[in-house]
Amino acid sequence: MKKKAAAGYRVPLFDRVFKPKTIRLSNGHSVQRPRSRMPLIAVLLVAMVWLSIKLTGFDLGIIARRGHQFVVILSQIFSPDIFNIHESTFTKFGMDPGAVSLLSVFDGRWWQALWHTMTGSFAPKVFSPLWDTLRMSILGSFIGATLALPLAVAASTNINRNKATVSVIRLLLNILRTLPTLVVAKIFALIFGLGTFAGTLAILVFTLGVICKMMYESIETIDMGAFEAMESFGATKLQGFWSASMKQILPTYLSYSLYALEMNVRAASILGYVGAGGLGLLIDERIGWRDYNGLGTVLLMLFILVVSIESLSQYLRKKLS
Repeated sequence: MKKKAAAGYRVPLFDRVFKPKTIRLSNGHSVQRPRSRMPLIAVLLVAMVWLSIKLTGFDLGIIARRGHQFVVILSQIFSPDIFNIHESTFTKFGMDPGAVSLLSVFDGRWWQALWHTMTGSFAPKVFSPLWDTLRMSILGSFIGATLALPLAVAASTNINRNKATVSVIRLLLNILRTLPTLVVAKIFALIFGLGTFAGTLAILVFTLGVICKMMYESIETIDMGAFEAMESFGATKLQGFWSASMKQILPTYLSYSLYALEMNVRAASILGYVGAGGLGLLIDERIGWRDYNGLGTVLLMLFILVVSIESLSQYLRKKLS
């Protein structure tokens, strides 16, 4: 057997080109040490980087010449007009602009000036698209997670013994996960019209594909003893799964659903770029008008929403675990 294995062994092409180094030992024997592949890997890596730079037109000179504009734009984004309180506003509420300090937050007139600035700024225009983004995320996540559970059960090999059905369902799920959310949203916007309905359907499809994939993998790892016992007593697969297996996967299912909601809040904010509602249209509009202060207001309010949803989701997932 050893001779056959040795006879069937094929020397790698690298070792045939770069012959191994022969090392003589003190006892008179010799061993062969293969040549290091690191020089070849380094050459190939440098060649790939150089080719990528040529194909993409990457130019460090442009970054050096125009890089300061990035700082200028960021400084405007991080100065949302929600906080741009002018001196005249302080004067209007009987405050001396030169005497305003951190201690002024304990003065009710300071808060009146802040509220006056907020209502006169771009912030009120953000509330409606922000609410649309939240609605799309919650509704799409809920419907997608609800539909994902029965599909995940049908795609699990330890519950569904029909290999053909499992293969078809998994193929469809792979197709759903392959399609980018923006492309799906664009297709739905062309079919059902512009607005939040198309965005909700796009989030539903994304949630369905992601949760279903994670769930059928989790279902295939559960203890099947109780399920098989239920089947031996004459229960159907659905009855057996609901009674014996659902308790095992329920915390995982809820955790995955909350995680999908976190992702969907961020994803829904850009669906407006393709006419699917939400903050995307507003962000595109502010960038087009070079209104980076207004863009900063949109991003600030989106950041507050995302952090709030993530904090709540993480708290609930800790309780479930």
